[in-house]
Amino acid sequence: MNAYVDLDRVVPSLAVDSRCALGESVLWCERRAALFWTDIDASHLWMHRPYVRTTRHWVLPDRLGSLALCQTGQLLLGLAKGLYLTDPDNAREETLALEKLADVEAGNAETRINDGRSDRNGNFVFGTKSERSDNAPIGAFYQYSGQHGLRRLDLPAAVIPNSICFSADGRKMYYCDSVEPRILCCDYDARVAQVSGSRVFAEVDQACASPDGSIIDADGYLWNAQWGASRVVRYRGDGRVDRVMLLPVRNPSCCAIGGAAYDRLYISSARVDNSAEELARTPGAGGIWQIPLPRALGLPESRIELP
Repeated sequence: MNAYVDLDRVVPSLAVDSRCALGESVLWCERRAALFWTDIDASHLWMHRPYVRTTRHWVLPDRLGSLALCQTGQLLLGLAKGLYLTDPDNAREETLALEKLADVEAGNAETRINDGRSDRNGNFVFGTKSERSDNAPIGAFYQYSGQHGLRRLDLPAAVIPNSICFSADGRKMYYCDSVEPRILCCDYDARVAQVSGSRVFAEVDQACASPDGSIIDADGYLWNAQWGASRVVRYRGDGRVDRVMLLPVRNPSCCAIGGAAYDRLYISSARVDNSAEELARTPGAGGIWQIPLPRALGLPESRIELP
């Protein structure tokens, strides 16, 4: 564990200067002691091993919206229109062999897979994003399981589904539509892919902030990256703000807690929607940022169970 860290005084540091156009969906793999994340616009999967200081990326055939770890050691990739398996440990230099698991909204050219995360029961839960210029809410939320395949969750249509994460007992799901200034939650039954009791968890209290990717920590608190606001907010279990961490980039996009002791907060970020002047002032935009935590606050990422 780290020596005591005063979060009111800590300064975020750049862990990986990846300069992703749209860095997203960062997560920690404890087996590899590695971070994975995506650059959606570049169709790249990234991996960084902080303890051996190696970083690499692979080119994919389509945009990668989100990803998850599998019990087999493989990764589940949510490309724009389908779910795939891959094994980065057996990859060639710049490409990955892919095995298709399921098509997703294959007949709809106006959506793509966006945010997603494994639930606590070995399933992948994700949303599809509206690609329409008028931001029509045509995206949906799904669960993919090895036993049942793809099942749609009974949640309202969304423009940009985000913030998907789960309570430690797996019975509560958090989510949002990033065009709305709030994070929602609902009761979640993984076995039958049913949701109920949707309600507001937290209101975002800054006009320029859009809720993006989230993670639940060992205290049951939710960390949310807030696009456009240069900040990550930690919310208590009742939705009240516990802490605000400021970042030197405008568009943080997702959070993960990792490191060998689960005492380091990692945040992905993006360069899109920044002017040339902003990028000159914040050259680390699009990189992975890190903040040391005062103690072990992370939970191991749940893994997808395959048939």
